[in-house]
Amino acid sequence: MTSWLSGTLAITGGYLGYHRTGGGGPALLLSHGLTDNGLCWSRLATAFAPDFDVIMLDARGHGDSSRMIPDQPHDPGEDIAEAIRKLGLTAPIVMGHSVGARATAMHAAAYPDRVSKVILEDPPLMPLIDPAATMRRRSRFRDQVETFRSMTPAAITAMGKANSPTWHDDDFPAWTASKQQVDLEAMPDYRTPWQETLSAIIAPTLLIHADPARGGIVTPELAEEARRLNLNTRTVQIPSAGHNTRRENFEAYLAAVRAFLAKV
Repeated sequence: MTSWLSGTLAITGGYLGYHRTGGGGPALLLSHGLTDNGLCWSRLATAFAPDFDVIMLDARGHGDSSRMIPDQPHDPGEDIAEAIRKLGLTAPIVMGHSVGARATAMHAAAYPDRVSKVILEDPPLMPLIDPAATMRRRSRFRDQVETFRSMTPAAITAMGKANSPTWHDDDFPAWTASKQQVDLEAMPDYRTPWQETLSAIIAPTLLIHADPARGGIVTPELAEEARRLNLNTRTVQIPSAGHNTRRENFEAYLAAVRAFLAKV
């Protein structure tokens, strides 16, 4: 990790932090989930660094990226597109977790010929909600962020280990740091149905889902709907894992992603 490159990229209305393993392999661009940061991908990036040039973005309002501007909407898929252009990448593999998966899908739908493969880890495939429900959700999120800001890093780590005892110790340093970097206004607001987004992707796509009883968002029924909507999509259910799929069953997750990337 000490040899990874770090920097910032100017984008419309701000900048994005990033970390990059480098190397001569195909570019693999990773987008993290809500309240995480790019380095939350470190364990996966370490596994893939020998074969890929792994780029871990900090989403706007997270990590080392610029803060959110209240009441100024932005398109997280377009942020990814600008980062790809600034990095000089040509049709990278794009991969995301949770809201980062939704942003990844938005980018792949808007620029279908500028990605080679798409990997989505338990994206929020949920119906659109009305403005009142959006405001309530944003309020709950702000309360969560304020709670993180009131805690010490040691307390955040202790809480994480108590709530997620199966995670590897290597997952916690970046996860802990990210909780005190996230912006109060970072909760995304979706205006386009997920079905419309997934239908527009033409690159081979892997939708990773887990166990709804363990907190997974994508149910088997939603996975089937995704396959019907887009014949380029294959799905895999990771056992013994929930929404934080790669953290809860890393070996099975890694095997599924490797198998997908190995397909021509």
